Amino acid sequence: MGREPMDLAAAVALLLLLCFGIAGVASDASNHRYKKGDSVPLYANKVGPFHNPSETYRYFDLPFCAPEHVTEIREALGEVLNGDRLVDAPYKLNFLVDLDSKQLCKKKLTKEDVAKFRSAVTKDYYFQMYFDDLPIWGFIGKVDKEGKDLGDYKYYLYRHIHFDVLYNGDRVIEITVHTDPSALVDLTDDKEIEVDFMYSVKWKETSTPFEKRMEKYSLTSSQTHHLEIHWFSIINSCVTVLLLTGFLATILMRVLKNDFVKYAHDEESVEEQEETGWKYIHGDVFRFPKNKSLFAACLGSGTQLFALTVFIFVLALIGVFYPYNRGALFTALVVIYALTSGIAGYTATAFYCQLEGTNWVRNLLLTGCLFCGPLFLTFCFLNTVAIVYSATAALPFGTIVVIVLIWTLVTSPLLVLGGIAGKNSKNEFQAPCRTKKFPREIPPLPWYRGTLPQMAMAGFLPFSAIYIELYYIFASVWGHSIYTIYSILFIVFIILLIVTAFITIALTYFQLAAEDHEWWWRSFLCGGSTGVFVYAYCLYYYYARSDMSGFMQTSFFFGYMACICYGFFLMLGMVGFRAALLFVRHIYRSIKCE
Repeated sequence: MGREPMDLAAAVALLLLLCFGIAGVASDASNHRYKKGDSVPLYANKVGPFHNPSETYRYFDLPFCAPEHVTEIREALGEVLNGDRLVDAPYKLNFLVDLDSKQLCKKKLTKEDVAKFRSAVTKDYYFQMYFDDLPIWGFIGKVDKEGKDLGDYKYYLYRHIHFDVLYNGDRVIEITVHTDPSALVDLTDDKEIEVDFMYSVKWKETSTPFEKRMEKYSLTSSQTHHLEIHWFSIINSCVTVLLLTGFLATILMRVLKNDFVKYAHDEESVEEQEETGWKYIHGDVFRFPKNKSLFAACLGSGTQLFALTVFIFVLALIGVFYPYNRGALFTALVVIYALTSGIAGYTATAFYCQLEGTNWVRNLLLTGCLFCGPLFLTFCFLNTVAIVYSATAALPFGTIVVIVLIWTLVTSPLLVLGGIAGKNSKNEFQAPCRTKKFPREIPPLPWYRGTLPQMAMAGFLPFSAIYIELYYIFASVWGHSIYTIYSILFIVFIILLIVTAFITIALTYFQLAAEDHEWWWRSFLCGGSTGVFVYAYCLYYYYARSDMSGFMQTSFFFGYMACICYGFFLMLGMVGFRAALLFVRHIYRSIKCE
């Protein structure tokens, strides 16, 4: 027993070392201070079609001027997961040294090189670089569509890049990239071309302090008209919550009050009266659900994902995920998911034992695989697609080993420890009413009281409370927008939880009033049904709001969104069931059960 905490501490330390210690990418001058003539680090990251954010390739996959030995920059785990593959850029930008039309190299492009560049220009390829940890991007060429027919189009490559750098004292504040519209290379015909690649650098002084140099990247999402839309979204959501709360407070509480008065009167009356409504099924309402091991595993996974979401929000609100903090979100997701696996183990096993389950080891294995299993299978398929495309989204073997080590040394042991703690918690399921030996038959119900129609009703309201904010999140994750208004997102998340809890309670009451006592799975499915609506929104976003195309981008979008929506389903299903359980316990505690 004495070794367990030591082993756990060692595992956590190794995890942090693996995630953060893989030589995080910072500028050579770690304090970002330079003297005149000092070399300021410039890293080329990736190229890819502008409308397909997941389909990115290494910078030197295109036949740019490349040095004899390409120096790859070692990266942290999150950066690799993000598809970043940094290399030393061929451009040399020394602090405060202006350059005017300096030749980078003279290169003879073969027919294959020309075809490669032309294909890239056709697909609107952009390049991305980092200069002193500041992101810069630009397009590699343009298509002249003067002719109406496709055969009349002209394809041009930009050969002269101009860097405008702003500095304050001994620090770099801002950098922008322009291309010289007069320095073009015609790529229309398949023929060998000799190209002079050039670049210019201009340094200008600014009064902007170093601490505020990242602010310009977050300004786009906090512009006045954007904020107005976000606040409209929140007001829309708040109105939904108030309407729903008002509905519950007036209708549901009045109905419940009448029920309590009626049942109290029935108990005082001497005549035997047949019970009706939800009291009639008090001997069955706490009958444990079918497939209780799976049910407990769903609750455990949902609780872990809820804890993960809360921790991510905490980090976002304290400013960890500032724009272009490369890979920070992915690193945080991996680390926090690994460290919260104990929550899943404890919740699932403790609840399973409350449901008088006996095979807790199998339940623990099911909990461990419930979310990770589909995620792993999706990853294997999409990683194979990325390898076939030679895209930067394909994870190197070393990164896969690191993730397997994290799962083996941290996630699994914490899951087992949580499971053991849950098994030994000895909590009993607190049911206000005794369960009868034989279950009552559920009366025939109309079609709209079935599981699928109820899920459709339950998912629509929470989805309507978040759909405006969803567009901005999608545009950030699957586009080039920057999302930084985490406080508004957190308010929307709270509203989502409240609406999900309320609508599940309302539907659970109507289900019990119809003498249908199988509410356990129904409340979980109704709570989680918002995840299905979000996935339906994915279809709308892909075809109506985005310009994504190609097999790789399509498979990445629908594959990873399926995993995210599945996680959403588990998390909100847990919230729905917990709310319904509190409600059901409360109403049956308020009457006398025989």
